Amino acid sequence: MFVALGFEVVFASLAFVYTRRLLRLRAIPGSDDINGYQKALRKLRKNEPMTEDEYHLAERIIDIRRSPLAFSVPAAFMTLGLFYIFGSLEYLHGSTPSERTFLGIIPMFTSTNLIIQMLKSASLKKRLKDARLHEVQPA
Repeated sequence: MFVALGFEVVFASLAFVYTRRLLRLRAIPGSDDINGYQKALRKLRKNEPMTEDEYHLAERIIDIRRSPLAFSVPAAFMTLGLFYIFGSLEYLHGSTPSERTFLGIIPMFTSTNLIIQMLKSASLKKRLKDARLHEVQPA
């Protein structure tokens, strides 16, 4: 339990540093639009023509999600679940565990999903080279 707590402190500290870095990034065109990131990544996935702003937005989000420090966020969730499970088992002193003991599995599943989604979007880096750009016609 104490090992899990130690890892939790380390990963939570790294996640804090990572989110502070993200908050300091300045906004680029398209990043403040509703679903701007999703639209840009969807166009990249489907190999649809993108504007230059969408290209830069997709490039930024892929770089953000590929950062090794980004994986500290799901790692913090994972160790939080481990800490809860091990702490509950230690509290029981060998008694039969109840359903409450395994509530720590929920953040562990969440962190696994986060890692899978981050790896999916990080794999789009190869498609950035082949992305098709189109010019926006002035109205």
